[in-house]
Amino acid sequence: MTVLILGVFLLNGCRTGEGEKFIEINREPALEPDYSGVTVPLNIAPLNFKINEDGRFFRINAVSSNGSHITVKSSDGIIQFPLRSWRKLLEGAQNGKIEVEVISGNKNGNTTKYNSFNINVADEPMDPYICYRLLYPGYEIYHQLKIIQRSVSDFRETSVVENQLLDNNCINCHSFNRNRSDKFLFHVRGSKGGTYFVEGDKIKRINLKTREMKYGAVYPAWHPDGRYVAFSSNDIIQSFHASTEENIEVTDLAASLVLYDTERNEMSAIVNKDSVKYMETFPEWSPDGRYIYYCRAPQYKEGTDFKSIKYDLIRKSFDQQSKTFGETELVFDAHAINKSVSFPRVSPDGKYLVFTLHDFGNFSIWHKEADLYIIDLQSGKTEKMPLNSDETESYHCWSSNGKWLVFSSKRGDGLTARPYFAYFDSPDNIGKPFVLPQKDPTLYCNMILTFNKPEFVNGEIKQGPRSFERASEGNPINAGWSGPE
Repeated sequence: MTVLILGVFLLNGCRTGEGEKFIEINREPALEPDYSGVTVPLNIAPLNFKINEDGRFFRINAVSSNGSHITVKSSDGIIQFPLRSWRKLLEGAQNGKIEVEVISGNKNGNTTKYNSFNINVADEPMDPYICYRLLYPGYEIYHQLKIIQRSVSDFRETSVVENQLLDNNCINCHSFNRNRSDKFLFHVRGSKGGTYFVEGDKIKRINLKTREMKYGAVYPAWHPDGRYVAFSSNDIIQSFHASTEENIEVTDLAASLVLYDTERNEMSAIVNKDSVKYMETFPEWSPDGRYIYYCRAPQYKEGTDFKSIKYDLIRKSFDQQSKTFGETELVFDAHAINKSVSFPRVSPDGKYLVFTLHDFGNFSIWHKEADLYIIDLQSGKTEKMPLNSDETESYHCWSSNGKWLVFSSKRGDGLTARPYFAYFDSPDNIGKPFVLPQKDPTLYCNMILTFNKPEFVNGEIKQGPRSFERASEGNPINAGWSGPE
């Protein structure tokens, strides 16, 4: 690969050379990844891309709203922006755009110019890091599994946890308290099993499953004040099918909600006063801590067709002083439209809730039809978000300022999930999504690993794989129980 940077400077007017003659093609060039028309933050890494057009040489001219200009030449169509030059372009396009012109030449001496495309630049930043699990898409194979933190403003990437240092056990369900890098947890199963809680420079390994609990703690959600963590306690089975459309299904046989008090090291049940038995999973707190949202379906009965299991979106009020919950409220009736809900996530201002909607069950990553929907929590208006594709959209997370969403999408190849970002101003003003930029823009075409459960993080995580290896030594601390089973 040969890339030549011609320079960065301020100018106005024509971006192609004087007297140059072109064959003009009335369309934009084919790019990988597709960054045409996306909206990005001021602190995003360079949007490197490959020009998927014929040619022996390529040249791009990028101009920001204030006239900052960079020209890049390439012999193979791979365009990589120097970091310092890219940042100048972003600064010059704040609340504006970067216009990119693409020119290619062939062996016959003909030069082709395509329609320019724009990259819109918002002035609201993202959190500086995202965190995700990196694993093979058939997650039942986990001999190489890592939790990775990646800077969004450049390409720095480091391991937080590596399962090869934890007896090759499965690592899952990392969760941050309000996007904080110094207060989070994750689960480990097997010989190093337990829930690893990080607070500042301290790591505690806790066994949350008490003798009063039939099943272990699974999907977590931090209460905003950081003292409590709600978990679902699930009995889960995996089904494997020959169909290419539905090759894996994960199903609850039972599920209930429990509450962990980090100060008292105690688990307790979140009691359902309804006489009907339900499976309750995927808890989520409102930003003020006054409500807990979750997904609920009638209790599974032996012989039930798993395609008939549909989860509604529910919430309960929560009194933090008495640690008690109120009556259940139906927030979204998915049964009424023969659909199912998973992964409710409330915006930091408490105005909106985004969830995944699919045909049945609650493990949406294996559902091609899964899409993201948004509810206005004041009016109850619910609508499909414009950021969806024809492939799976699944797990999603809000940025700390509520202006960005990161979510898992399989729109690239239908198999591997990649982290996509979308600007959010309101349900009527959502930017075109873009994939996490990579230094090598062909990486996603050549990489079979999937990016699982992307989460925004407000700073760099200080602990590393050796920290958790040390924390795994010895026996975990056993949690106590408070109240009825």
